[in-house]
Amino acid sequence: MRPLILVASALVALAAPALATTASQSGDAIAAAVAAPTRTAANVARDTYRHPAETLAFFGVKPGDTVVELWPGGGWYTEILAPLSKAGGGTLYAAAPWEKGLARIKDKQAADAATYGALKLAEFPGTGAGPKVPDGSADAVLTFRNVHNWRFGGKDNTADAFRQIYAMLKPGGVLGIEEHRLPEDMDSALEEKSGYMKRSSIVAFAEAAGFKLAGESDINANPKDTHDYPNGVWTLPPNLRDGDKDREKYLAIGESDRMTLKLVKPAR
Repeated sequence: MRPLILVASALVALAAPALATTASQSGDAIAAAVAAPTRTAANVARDTYRHPAETLAFFGVKPGDTVVELWPGGGWYTEILAPLSKAGGGTLYAAAPWEKGLARIKDKQAADAATYGALKLAEFPGTGAGPKVPDGSADAVLTFRNVHNWRFGGKDNTADAFRQIYAMLKPGGVLGIEEHRLPEDMDSALEEKSGYMKRSSIVAFAEAAGFKLAGESDINANPKDTHDYPNGVWTLPPNLRDGDKDREKYLAIGESDRMTLKLVKPAR
């Protein structure tokens, strides 16, 4: 048995530098995408709150991956993921309600085909109105500050969204979630209107769909956030829903307190 153990140890030792190199290369590629000159100045200004390089590295995103970004909105993360995918020969999907939810991504494609032309558009959640992300095709599915939007549609719709995400992923694939955090001791009813979600709620939805929690990070935590505003999370920057009322107070708090969760579809 000892020779086999020695061989196995040697193989691990040989693999370790290769794994470190791969992680380093992915980190360099992510850093280059974050620094892409095609990003808009207003979005770059939010990096101090959103920590994109650290967040994508935590999720384990690699430049050659097939990545699905769910509900990209105006494309804050798309501005990073598109050049990352292009540089690494990967595939990037933007998936949202068809077609209105993808209008601003289409605008980006029309304005800059060199950066966004290869981006694929899909419907999510799937209703049959538009193309879907093929089952078992994604290495990573990412969503940033969106689970509360699904929750506004009810628990059943949220559960169905997680089931559809599970179907998109390859075995061993990653679901990366960044979401406004509602403290566990606050009223769960706030999830239906405040924009904040409890960690326990998200993990429960994910585990019910078959996911396993693989890690969590406080990269995007903000202890200044009190989570208790009459106008919900949109009181804080960048929305500042209250206008000039207490504007400096909310600017001093910064963007919301956020959980960052890494979930995995178990390998067969």
